[in-house]
Amino acid sequence: MTIYSQFLTRFRALLSLTTVLVTGLAFAHSASAQQDAGEGDEDWVTASMCAAGDRAVDLSQTVSFTYTNAEGNNPRYISAAQAGLTTADLSDLELAWAIAFPATSSMRAAPVIVGSTIFYSATDASRVFALDTDSGCAKWVYNAGTRLRSSMAYGVIDGEGILVFSDQRGMIHSISAETGEQNWTASGQASNNQGMLTGTPVIHEDRIIVPVSGSGVITGGNPNYECCENHGAVTALNVRTGAKIWEYHTMPAAQYTGMESSTGVKQRGPSGAPIWTTPTIDAARAQIYVTTGENTSHPTTGTSDAIIALDLETGEEKWVFQALANDMWNFGCSAGGPNCIILDDTNSVDYDFGGPAILLEAGDRELLVAGQKSGDIWALDPDSGALVWNQRIGEGTALGGNHWGITTDSERAFMTVNDPGGMGQVSRPGLYSFFLGTGEPSWFYEVESDCEGRDGRLRRCEGLYGFSAAPLTIDGAVITAGLDGRLFVFNADSGEVLFEYDTATDFDTVNGVEGYGGSIDSHSIAAGSGMVFVGSGYGSFSQVSGNVLLAFKPAE
Repeated sequence: MTIYSQFLTRFRALLSLTTVLVTGLAFAHSASAQQDAGEGDEDWVTASMCAAGDRAVDLSQTVSFTYTNAEGNNPRYISAAQAGLTTADLSDLELAWAIAFPATSSMRAAPVIVGSTIFYSATDASRVFALDTDSGCAKWVYNAGTRLRSSMAYGVIDGEGILVFSDQRGMIHSISAETGEQNWTASGQASNNQGMLTGTPVIHEDRIIVPVSGSGVITGGNPNYECCENHGAVTALNVRTGAKIWEYHTMPAAQYTGMESSTGVKQRGPSGAPIWTTPTIDAARAQIYVTTGENTSHPTTGTSDAIIALDLETGEEKWVFQALANDMWNFGCSAGGPNCIILDDTNSVDYDFGGPAILLEAGDRELLVAGQKSGDIWALDPDSGALVWNQRIGEGTALGGNHWGITTDSERAFMTVNDPGGMGQVSRPGLYSFFLGTGEPSWFYEVESDCEGRDGRLRRCEGLYGFSAAPLTIDGAVITAGLDGRLFVFNADSGEVLFEYDTATDFDTVNGVEGYGGSIDSHSIAAGSGMVFVGSGYGSFSQVSGNVLLAFKPAE
């Protein structure tokens, strides 16, 4: 294929992505307006509550699911004992209950599960719910007063169980897991740098590690914007007060570079290398690992599309592994906008790391393993950042490749691949497994579209069916799901499909709110206390909106 043909294919893919993104942003604005209009209506919250005598939260019960485990790692693996589920259980599930949230388009967040309580943040609804796992009714509700953004972290500090999460303003909230009462709120932003807080904050001993995803990627699409100025960062906060301890920046503050766009607008840089993902803690090495996205303006930096190790105590950078250099992309690149300046060495493919790095044992050594939107999976030496092995599936796209992360067990890494139809030259959506010690492929499952006879709400069904959500391994099974709303359970050793369920339909809900499923994406798959929980609906990027949290249990 000629260089011109490659450029033309990528330009068409990016042009398609612009339509997707603009539509998604318009829908998000519409959902926000609906939320604002109905914010004062509390009837649905009242209808969600448990009976007055059934609202106690028992934190002495077992912690069965958190996005990061007690050591601050992100393996997305839980044992049968921890989950209360075996592989056999997962092959025969039935819907136990569904709860719906009004004025909500996306069910993106992972919960925390402690015994008989699942703590869930309905992000569009600006609330955190402590739900009873058996019935779905609410024991308490916390209203953040603004839309929430991240999944939740759980920890026990001075004998009190706390939940920590972020909102769209860049604030970190600490609340009591027992009562839902606020402990404190504090800014998670780094100095002189604004960004969304998308990744889950991590509680480790006396501090909270907060990822910051500043970039300017959206504003770069404005031809009048002097692109671009913000960048990725990490802050460490005191777990008891929210006071800042240290901060790390993926690059220096942006300055005017002397470059101008084709329309004469001054350019700034460096910018980008956002940290969308959840940090990983390595207590033995006193290190934090973060993964980053692309640069959004020139000059490009060595910290974009990278895995970075930081000193846990100080935030000092220890090593950087860059998977792809010179990846400069912003929304202006979607349609040849003036803020998309392509130099001779510019890649401009938007190949972020959208999921965290996982620290694990592989034989007699430890590895850091992470997936990338390029379709790559990387295994590194955690001491030095040196490459140990690498595999690639397909050619990647701006929406994955591997979008939100991978999962592992003791033998294999499991990587989901999205590859929306028509956005890449080689589309291979599905689930792929690799042996941890060598990186050699194991089994794979290439998913195909299934639109016949399904609900008309599944717009673009023929192209949106890949696996984008972060998968989860339980015992000997892997759970993943598609952008078309189908939930899958696979045998982790063989790849056999053990269970399939279509969530893109209407549901009767325990709180009486009209409930409907859609795309399954982001961090919406969880399990614990003998049940599987799935958030169905993801209205961004012109995917299929939905508003239900679904609870499954083994069939009786």
